[in-house]
Amino acid sequence: MKKTIGDIDVQGKRILLRVDFNVPLDADSGRVLDDTRIRAALPTIEYLREHGARLILCSHLGRPKGVDDSLRLAPVARRLSELLASPVKTTDDCEGPQVEEAVQALGSGDVLLLENLRFHPEEEANDPDFAWDLASLADIYVNDAFGTAHRAHASTAGVAAYLPAVAGFLMEKELTFLGKALASPDRPFAAVIGGAKISTKIGVLENLLQKVDRLLIGGGMACTFLKAQGLEVGQSLLEEGHVETARQIMERASQRGLTLLLPSDVIVGDRFEADAHHQQVSAEEIPPDWQTMDIGEKTVEAFVQALRDCKTVLWNGPMGVIEFEAFSQGSHRLAEAIAGLDATTIVGGGETVAVVERLGLEGKFSHVSTGGGAALEFLEGRELPGVAALEDA
Repeated sequence: MKKTIGDIDVQGKRILLRVDFNVPLDADSGRVLDDTRIRAALPTIEYLREHGARLILCSHLGRPKGVDDSLRLAPVARRLSELLASPVKTTDDCEGPQVEEAVQALGSGDVLLLENLRFHPEEEANDPDFAWDLASLADIYVNDAFGTAHRAHASTAGVAAYLPAVAGFLMEKELTFLGKALASPDRPFAAVIGGAKISTKIGVLENLLQKVDRLLIGGGMACTFLKAQGLEVGQSLLEEGHVETARQIMERASQRGLTLLLPSDVIVGDRFEADAHHQQVSAEEIPPDWQTMDIGEKTVEAFVQALRDCKTVLWNGPMGVIEFEAFSQGSHRLAEAIAGLDATTIVGGGETVAVVERLGLEGKFSHVSTGGGAALEFLEGRELPGVAALEDA
């Protein structure tokens, strides 16, 4: 476990708080289109304000190559100000005399949001001088940006070399839920893994094979497993180079005696379009000129049945092409079923979280991870630089 802000005295201290405010902005108005990540940081921000800290927030936004006015954080500051019902100050940079003056002017409970860290290439290079410039603004470093913890950047790892470094509440929650699921889950423990490609989930699947009791695989990646079973998948997304990988995963699951479920039926479309003609067919009878777009009715029922008595469920990756309404039903029904379980339920991955939010089910899950790539690497069992840099409890 890592130390958190609850373990230290923050009264009157300058806190450099790394947040993940990499949110989508409207191209015309600059308005924040989805404030999920901003709201996720509120418990930490409000705790620090209530305990008399002086807050210096820092974040990246997008992938700028130098200064990019369309990726400035002023719109984010405006939205944060609305959520806090309190002004949030901003700067035109994240280092230099103007920033130092703004920090010096902070009073107890004040909030300052520095400009986009990635306007400086030294951020992603984890440049020690840039890390020192950031660290010199504060007395304590707090990382609440789990979504960037898999990157060894100046603001996620470098600054921890110069300041006492602890976790915020969001970081703590991510580590607690994901950590317990991997280390000591309540059983039966099931993982539901979907998404387009097996190649992006190989590490996750191999690590979970050692830990779960049931593994349910859907989405486009399931077609590579179906091919490994000797089935034809028509025009479906298929990673020929990973058919043998899928075969090995199935063999290892069998050797371990765990339940591995693949789609028994699928929804296929005659083209990759929202209005494609579609039909439900057995996974053994996918037409040569059609492609898999979602899991079918029998598969949904089998997956729901397999999850019914589980005490821990981890879901990462949609079951179909969720951007098309006709092919989002498998993911929707699975989300509703998992939300209704008497279990620890964890959902992660941008598209999967989007399904849960679209259905208004966030509050029905034990934990909705904002981690993205960081969550995947954590589930692979890899050490995250941004976590390793924090002080142990």
